[in-house]
Amino acid sequence: MKRLLAWLMSGVVLAGLLVTLLLPQPALALERRNVADDKIAESAGKVDLNNSSVRRFQQYPGMYPTLAGKIVLGGPYQNVDDVLKLDLTARQKELFEKYKTNFTVTDPSIALNEGFDRINDGVYR
Repeated sequence: MKRLLAWLMSGVVLAGLLVTLLLPQPALALERRNVADDKIAESAGKVDLNNSSVRRFQQYPGMYPTLAGKIVLGGPYQNVDDVLKLDLTARQKELFEKYKTNFTVTDPSIALNEGFDRINDGVYR
């Protein structure tokens, strides 16, 4: 009986080895990336008007938080100049024109625009 059980177990092990050899290997990604990484790479160092939070505008004096909030809530945009269609004061338009070359527009991503993350992304100094 012990011998029969040993033969059966070795057969099961051998069958398992053969099955793992015959099944295709899982596809593995060359590099781990997520949607946020792709969007950051796509914007090439510029502030993406469709996918950035208000805090990204802090680096431009006078834009944070009022003008930045209007821009974030006014999207999505087809191009950078669409921001000028918002209800902006003359000073806000002047500020936007001053920094306009620092902005870009990519397609909006739900991963970066979900909920209130664009207004308060939880990043504090």
